[in-house]
Amino acid sequence: MEYPSEYELDIVLRDGVVARCRPIRPSDAKSLVDMFQRLGIQSRYYRFFRAKERLTDEEVEFFTNVDYESRMAVVVLHEDEMIGVGRYDRERDDPSKAEVAFAVADDQQGRGIGTQLLQILTTYARSHGVEAFKAYVLPDNLSMMRVFRNSGYTLTRSLEAGVYNVEFPVKASDDARAAEARREQRAIAASILPMFYPRSIAVVGASRSPGSIGGRLFANLLHGGFSGVVYPVNPQTEVVGSVRAYPSVTAIPGTVDLAIIAVPAVAVLDVVHECAAKGVRGLVVISAGFSEVGEEGAAREAELVEVVRSAGMRMIGPNCMGLVNTDPAVNLNATFAPVYPPRGNVAMLSQSGALGIAILDYAGRHDIGISQFVSIGNKPDVSGNDLILSWEEDPSTDVIVMYLESFGNPRKFARIARRIGRKKPIVAVKSGRSKAGSRAASSHTGALASADAAVDALSAQTGMIRVDTIEELFAVASLLANQPLPGGRRVGVVTNAGGPGILAADALESSGLELPVFSQSLQAALRVGLPAEASVTNPVDLIASAGPAEYGHVARILGASDEIDAVITIHIQTIEDGPDVGPPVLEAALTSGKTQVAVLMESGSGRASMRNETMTIPVYEFPEAAAKALSRAASYAEWRRTPYGEVPQFTDIDLGRARQLVGDALARVGPDGGWLTDDEVRGLLGSFGIDTPRSHEAESKEAAVSAWSEIAGPVAMKLIAPSALHKSDFGGVLLNKSGADQVGEAFDHIMALTDDANGVLIQEMVPTGIEVLIGMTEDPSFGPLLVFGMGGVFVELLKDVVFRAAPITDREANQMVTGIKSAKLLDGYRGQPAGDTTALEQALLRVSALVEAIPELAEMDLNPVIVREPGDGVIVVDGRVRIRPIRSGWSPEIVDVASVAD
Repeated sequence: MEYPSEYELDIVLRDGVVARCRPIRPSDAKSLVDMFQRLGIQSRYYRFFRAKERLTDEEVEFFTNVDYESRMAVVVLHEDEMIGVGRYDRERDDPSKAEVAFAVADDQQGRGIGTQLLQILTTYARSHGVEAFKAYVLPDNLSMMRVFRNSGYTLTRSLEAGVYNVEFPVKASDDARAAEARREQRAIAASILPMFYPRSIAVVGASRSPGSIGGRLFANLLHGGFSGVVYPVNPQTEVVGSVRAYPSVTAIPGTVDLAIIAVPAVAVLDVVHECAAKGVRGLVVISAGFSEVGEEGAAREAELVEVVRSAGMRMIGPNCMGLVNTDPAVNLNATFAPVYPPRGNVAMLSQSGALGIAILDYAGRHDIGISQFVSIGNKPDVSGNDLILSWEEDPSTDVIVMYLESFGNPRKFARIARRIGRKKPIVAVKSGRSKAGSRAASSHTGALASADAAVDALSAQTGMIRVDTIEELFAVASLLANQPLPGGRRVGVVTNAGGPGILAADALESSGLELPVFSQSLQAALRVGLPAEASVTNPVDLIASAGPAEYGHVARILGASDEIDAVITIHIQTIEDGPDVGPPVLEAALTSGKTQVAVLMESGSGRASMRNETMTIPVYEFPEAAAKALSRAASYAEWRRTPYGEVPQFTDIDLGRARQLVGDALARVGPDGGWLTDDEVRGLLGSFGIDTPRSHEAESKEAAVSAWSEIAGPVAMKLIAPSALHKSDFGGVLLNKSGADQVGEAFDHIMALTDDANGVLIQEMVPTGIEVLIGMTEDPSFGPLLVFGMGGVFVELLKDVVFRAAPITDREANQMVTGIKSAKLLDGYRGQPAGDTTALEQALLRVSALVEAIPELAEMDLNPVIVREPGDGVIVVDGRVRIRPIRSGWSPEIVDVASVAD
């Protein structure tokens, strides 16, 4: 087997240092010998079970020459030195099992290298048919036993002749995934910590010119009160901003934790080499001129990343504006922005540097407190995924907001966001909703899919709150950062003017929120102390003369009511310097436990009156913004309250038959891939328990009549031709044909439709039902996307579909079925029979299982799928499946193996 280059990975060790991991090569012989010589006597004994002074030439050749299938070895390198190796060798008697062994250099132990090697080897082994690992461990080798025990796999141990025989299945389990998630989060957070909490910073390119980027950066660090030491680096001057300058990073006398680089792109690489020699842990490369400018810049960026990772550093940028940490312990303003945001609990990342400046300015003007801010630029190293992981356990961060132009590794984002979103909301503006982002495709499913649909699917499955504008981003973030999540969708509205109340009511309804009419008892309680002209049904219209007393009275009553989950308080200032209604509303909100927002349509300092040291009520200028923010928060709260669901394991799947069928089809279609035949489609679906009608392919009139006779009932007849991707477009579908004469005439008619007709599919007629579409398309970034919607010829016109990324859980299958606009048709609309939605959800789950098990699938279009009445199931009437070869041993899990991947 050829060298598996896709397993060349960058990993983050327990202490935050980046190392390179890759499959072993024959050329690693010298490095392996050198590492063996650095092993202590005890480490050698634990690995080889005897005192061993050297590796023989035969052993070195054996260890470094593997076939990457039955024998596999992975090495870990740091600064071009081998520091760890893990390997497995399949047993000859039982190839489903493999013996695994590890060695880590003595001075590198305790950094999590063995744990990382175990995860990579188990992932690789699974993709090559290995089902279980076994290892022989000496009783004193506690560190190796701890690696196995903490892996999350279910171990069995037996002691024979003084040696433990440890065995465990390599199938990914929930415990193994949880253990890996904990390790990953701690390692990533440790790697980024020196960038947010540096004790010393070098500003390379610090300038005496106050208008330059280097000058503004240096000034911001000094004037912001940074708690550590700042070293300006500029070979052209001895002093910058009254601080002694140094000609190079290596000339700085003290240690440097973080280097901020603002020099021309062509000079960046030399500076990074200096930083590596100095032992700098983190870099922020402000300089532009890399992958964003074309091939030459991309090559420069690739070389930059190679140097950074070889030295074990982390890097933000290039082409970024820096980072901010408002923690008083550090007071870090490492940006060239002219504004510094107030301290708060919102962590923010922006892929756009220019937009980042506007974001910081907006946050400052609207009193939205920031814990940390990062402009990630081109993000070839530190990515959005890394930052989200570092913020997962950050005590200063309660809300995560993002502006993204692209997802570098959406599969990884889906995994971590689904977990982190259960604790901290993630709000994102993802640009690129235009039609220009969609791609041409040859099936209904492919035509319906787009990058935007993939992001929406990602949002639905991870709980990410996707918004359309920067303004809405902050509107939602302000609510989530300052108020409890809504317990439901019922909203009470209080206003002193009818017009804004009506606007609020309309906005709430259009946003999917409820405006319940208050009970008689609640209305009576509200009416006490209010003028007779006031309306108390909901909205509560206090009329224009209402002041602090009236607002406070209503706020206390609604705050204690169980008829609503949230309150919108609207106040229009009707006279100059009118009464401040904020304090009594804020006082009532402190004990209500309900989500509170305010709409202050006034000038002056009304916003300030809606906050104190204990609580802030977010303030909006118009009711529509408040309603939309409440709706986003309510949907997120519902997602958090909803269990994940489970990905079912089907026991009636014939995976061997399916793999054989796809393998044979690939041999037929060639290296570019192609479409399965109708018989192959039915066979593949049948292998996964998905029903299709009885069918026969006929190449002659006689064969067609014979097929009809065997089916013994009315048949549908469908054109088989390479050019007829959508048969109905050619008139290539004829229904309810019966009798030898009808079938024969229909055969002649269909065969005459195109010059490339290969035959006619003779298919039993299926009882009528509701037509739906189930499909799949492979997105190059997001992986396989499943689609569900109403079927038939109008599916692309109506576009009433829902996408989800595979695999889906049982709960997500239910959400897909109920999530389309026309879902009521499946419940029995206007006297029509209902559909078997239980069987439909099962069909979706089986297609999901098929997509996960057969990665060669590129596109699938099952349309129509007939949903029969409850208890009668569903049946796929027509289906098209496209396949293409993949690299042997490739697995979707590869994208999650690397700790540094975006």
